Amino acid sequence: MGVRRALEKLEKFEVHEAASRAEAFAQIAKINPALIIVDINLPDGNGLDIITWVRSISQQTALVVLSFNENDEYVLASLNAGASAFVQKGAPISELLASIEHAMRAPQAFSAHDIAGAIQRTRETFGLSQRELQILSQLHKGQPLKEFAASLFITESTLKTHLSAIYRKMSVKNRVQAIEKAKQSGLS
Repeated sequence: MGVRRALEKLEKFEVHEAASRAEAFAQIAKINPALIIVDINLPDGNGLDIITWVRSISQQTALVVLSFNENDEYVLASLNAGASAFVQKGAPISELLASIEHAMRAPQAFSAHDIAGAIQRTRETFGLSQRELQILSQLHKGQPLKEFAASLFITESTLKTHLSAIYRKMSVKNRVQAIEKAKQSGLS
């Protein structure tokens, strides 16, 4: 409600709301808005799908992600999806309004609090998720996969999927190379 009131006070926008991804797609197709504010977590899916879809059909729509998630992965996923800005829900309304103004002026130029830091931190960790970093930190123990998976409370198949992703993101071929690269990068 606070966002709605702030936007209505500007008297620049006619405000519409959607409670789900499906509802958002329908309203966007009907209204063709100049500005869309999206949450990442929606009851029926991911709000970034909305961003990707809108950006594929319009380069001029201002797309702002407003989310409780402040994780670097979400910020960069918003950037990669084509968002114009990323704002945390806990940020002051003035920050949201500034991001909206930026997005309206330059819809293809991304802005987010500490975007440079997010990019740097992701480079340092090869874009690994928190779970993948946890698994990487345990690789040096040399446990057989079955025991390793059990110690993480996951299936061996899930562990193999994580290891595959780690090797791909780190551009290595196996456990030994991943351990060595992690040491060189200061991750272990």
